[in-house]
Amino acid sequence: MLDTVDIKILNILQEKGRTKRNELAEAVGLSLPSLSERLRKLEKKNVIDGYFSKLNRKMFGYDIMAFITLVMGTSQSYEELANRVAETPEILECHAILGDGSHILKAIVKDTSSLEALLRKIQSWPGVNRTLTSFVLSTLKETTKLNI
Repeated sequence: MLDTVDIKILNILQEKGRTKRNELAEAVGLSLPSLSERLRKLEKKNVIDGYFSKLNRKMFGYDIMAFITLVMGTSQSYEELANRVAETPEILECHAILGDGSHILKAIVKDTSSLEALLRKIQSWPGVNRTLTSFVLSTLKETTKLNI
């Protein structure tokens, strides 16, 4: 069970993941050793699932973001799909969905020819009957912050 101090710690880290431990301890009213112990426990319980830096994809030439809906013929190929998705660096996310299609992929590529090559690759995977692709024109909100 999380208490109010844990929630404060998590909200600060979600807002600014590089907050120094001494600043974080001061902000939540804990000693540095107490804060470190709480962080260790939150990590051990998988409440904190990792730390990362969000890179500006365009600085690396990834100008196109697309969402690709997969229509699978059968669920027998899901394990194979999971393996292929894991091996494809252009795919940032893969979610099993209800509604039109069975999975939705978030992908980034450098240009339209790279997207075409990625789509050909995905369409050749076992069990994939069809894909439906949506280009992202602009992003109004993109966050990993949870409302806790």
